[in-house]
Amino acid sequence: MIPYGRQIIGDEDIAAVEAVLRSDFLTQGPVVQRFENAVASRVGASHAIATNSATSALHVACLALDLGPGDLLWTSPITFVASANCARYCGADVDFVDIDPDTFNICPDALQAKLDEAARKGRLPKIIVAVHMCGQSPDMARITPIARAHGVKIIEDASHSIGADYLGTRVGDCSHSDITVFSFHPVKIITTAEGGLALTNDAGLAAKMDRLRSHGITRDADLMTHAPDGPWYYQQLDLGWNYRMTEMQAALGISQMTRLDDFVARRRALADAYDTALEGLPLRLPKRMEGANSSWHLYIIRLDDPTRHLAVFEALRAAGIGVNLHYIPVHLQPYYRDLGFGDGDFPISEDYYSRAISIPLHAGLTDDQQAQVVAEITKALA
Repeated sequence: MIPYGRQIIGDEDIAAVEAVLRSDFLTQGPVVQRFENAVASRVGASHAIATNSATSALHVACLALDLGPGDLLWTSPITFVASANCARYCGADVDFVDIDPDTFNICPDALQAKLDEAARKGRLPKIIVAVHMCGQSPDMARITPIARAHGVKIIEDASHSIGADYLGTRVGDCSHSDITVFSFHPVKIITTAEGGLALTNDAGLAAKMDRLRSHGITRDADLMTHAPDGPWYYQQLDLGWNYRMTEMQAALGISQMTRLDDFVARRRALADAYDTALEGLPLRLPKRMEGANSSWHLYIIRLDDPTRHLAVFEALRAAGIGVNLHYIPVHLQPYYRDLGFGDGDFPISEDYYSRAISIPLHAGLTDDQQAQVVAEITKALA
């Protein structure tokens, strides 16, 4: 089976992790800080907070922006459930904005209309989570001023997008958002096994996320309610969580970062080859937004004929092509249906779901494997 995505682990990665296992620190320590610095320096952000998953990073990002009961968060229906669940963890409500049919990201026109209506009703969101679907940035040059005009905070869920750029800047620099989140799950561009990271240019937000990922505890005397009782002293200032990244994960991440550009270059070359090889088939290929250079976490085709969706998917799986589907619209999950969402709420997202198939794309995919994928797609559509 040719998988849709997989990690690439080399001898240098194994050596980096082994070195940590022979060191004095295993949980969060100096290697985690080195990894944070490496990512922040690479993308041009001031602060980076590493966590044990991107879901954890989204959660502490929401908390740092004071999301809580009675508040509202908006995101895209076409995303992994964590982009919405992070609000529910805070006791907040969730709503969605339909996608642009070409980019699969939040549609700026739909966002503008929905925000204007929400302003009239007096029920604006506190936060918008702008998802970078497949590795391509949303149209943040439009989204950010629309949100800012209504006083709405922005989190970029760039879980797919480390190594991408947008309008001449690197995704993650937070020039269009308050906080940006990356994921390092094994199928992402680089991996720390599990792991995530939140970036910000706001020192106050960084300090709060740092505290929240480690039980809400501080050892900084300047933040304490009174002078320390002694050198052993710490205080819990917030209700936090154990979301810390381990030293082993961080060591793997530092090693992987040295090959980030190579991984992204290979993914882009494979995406270009798919564009050429699949042209003319009865399907829609991914669109590239002007000014956005994707890191190509996913390559998603959409069938012209949705009635053949299941048959084509099953034929590809049977032929050894490990296709997948990213994603089932979040609002159609049973949990969110129970909150009042249902069929027809976000028709562009639902139409996308009826046609979409994620085909193999990762830096380890060979030219011969890609040719096999193309051949089987052509056969399945014949």
